[in-house]
Amino acid sequence: MTLLTYVMAVVYFYPVLWMLMTGFKSEGDAVKMPPSLLFSPTMENYRLIWDSGVAAFFGNSVIVTLTSTLFALLLGVPAAYGLAMFKLKRSEDVLFWFMSTKFLPVAGIIIPLYMLLKEIRLLDNLWALFFLYTAMNVPLVVWMMRSFFKEVPLEVMESARVDGASDTRTFFQITLPLVRPGLISTALLSFIFAWNEFFLAVSLTATNAATMPVHMASFMTQQGLFWAKMSSVASIAVVPALLLGWFTQKQLVRGMTMGAVKG
Repeated sequence: MTLLTYVMAVVYFYPVLWMLMTGFKSEGDAVKMPPSLLFSPTMENYRLIWDSGVAAFFGNSVIVTLTSTLFALLLGVPAAYGLAMFKLKRSEDVLFWFMSTKFLPVAGIIIPLYMLLKEIRLLDNLWALFFLYTAMNVPLVVWMMRSFFKEVPLEVMESARVDGASDTRTFFQITLPLVRPGLISTALLSFIFAWNEFFLAVSLTATNAATMPVHMASFMTQQGLFWAKMSSVASIAVVPALLLGWFTQKQLVRGMTMGAVKG
């Protein structure tokens, strides 16, 4: 079983490894058919993308992703707690409403959204992406965290109330630490969704607020696809998600299995 696990890990990681290798190839080696594992590594692609201002795009992605993830958690976690722990009228309808906001394709609202942001002067602005990414991730946070809160035994809550703990203290000092793996899983998924988002970013930004996915797409030109340069940008773009996933893998696995029973 351990050998099979390593084989599957290599198979799944191979595309990422190939991308990392392509980033150190020349454009000629990157498009060579059949592909070759033997090539002369070069740092020219990374020098060129650094000169293209990749640091600014990376910074925009970091700012808008971290802030939108944080605010999605601040809004979604208390809502999920209320839906899971208290008997509310039409709680199922409220939960369905949160999820129904994900049903409408973004392409269906991009034109009125563009006109609205143009009217309030938020086009090509990080504030626009912050609000949109927060709204995009709140339903995800509510849905996932509700499942995790459902896993908390009611006896724990009742014991805390018998001991005189207020609802606020029970939430912060008892319930929230119990669902920490689920909270980390939810935060990581929200981070990845915001970090990888392309359609809104490419439609509503130009230069000042463009993110890493938008910058990556700039290497798709009428002259062709610059595979080596795109791979270099993509290699930089995947670093935050890979590092977060690596350092939180234990909590991530626990969180994913924690909410798998109750919905």
